[in-house]
Amino acid sequence: MNKKTFAYMMSFGIKSVLFRKKDPILGTVILTDKCNLSCKHCSVNNITGVIHPYSKVRDEMQTLYDMGIRILFFCGGETFMWHDGDRDIRDLVIEAKAMGFMIVNVVTNGTFKLDLPEADLILLSLDGDRERHNEVRGDTYDLIMQNISEATSDNICFYMAINKINKDAVREVCMTAKTTANVRAVSFNFHTPYPDTEELALSTAEKKECCDVITEMMDQGAPIFNLKSVFPYLINNTFPVPCVQCVVIEDGKISTCGRCIDIPGLCERCGYFFVAEYTQIFKGNLIVIFEMLRTYTKFV
Repeated sequence: MNKKTFAYMMSFGIKSVLFRKKDPILGTVILTDKCNLSCKHCSVNNITGVIHPYSKVRDEMQTLYDMGIRILFFCGGETFMWHDGDRDIRDLVIEAKAMGFMIVNVVTNGTFKLDLPEADLILLSLDGDRERHNEVRGDTYDLIMQNISEATSDNICFYMAINKINKDAVREVCMTAKTTANVRAVSFNFHTPYPDTEELALSTAEKKECCDVITEMMDQGAPIFNLKSVFPYLINNTFPVPCVQCVVIEDGKISTCGRCIDIPGLCERCGYFFVAEYTQIFKGNLIVIFEMLRTYTKFV
């Protein structure tokens, strides 16, 4: 993280904590819900199959920027399937940087060539070792690992959604992140149980077991992009939701925090680590803030 970005984030955080400001800082643009996979835990893919045109995406980026957002995520569906004429995901990242976004990240399933050095982070879904990842996402593990080995930058961060199927593979994913070239870190979430994926949700005891493993791997030097001081809130779902500092825009609709806000009762079962982290940071939790400063400056 460069000094200008760090200074801006610190200023935003101080204003949010001291003056209880509710302004957003992180925004996500949904480029499409079209995806080449049908993962067991996903409820948001291939509902419409629409790839939003560049003009609409550009307008949505401007909307988020005008709201004061400076951390931008591009999500899908599968982001690398986005195109409009000759434009592809690289053009959007470059455009976002030129617009003034300070951090621009892209979320992907990793099945496409990873030639995107312009992104600050490529958050790549790896959901276990080969066996358990393939059970969740289909036979894609070897292709993903090949694409990582051929990536043109070391800006990849594994993005694992922990569920009933892969909960015993957390240690393996940490070790893979630690030993694989071009991978900077791993970031975890717990499965958020959309109505058609309830059977994949973890119990409180299972969440604790996973957090214990993640803590152990942190202590062993695994590059983990999460804050262990937030784990108790995650395990018991005692963090406030939604996170007003985060917004998602999809086809012109802005949602506070995420798309799941429209599903009754789902926010209260949120498994997103960053939501718990952000809500504690902007509440002024000093322990979380100090850990965030150490962690974010290391990986971004």
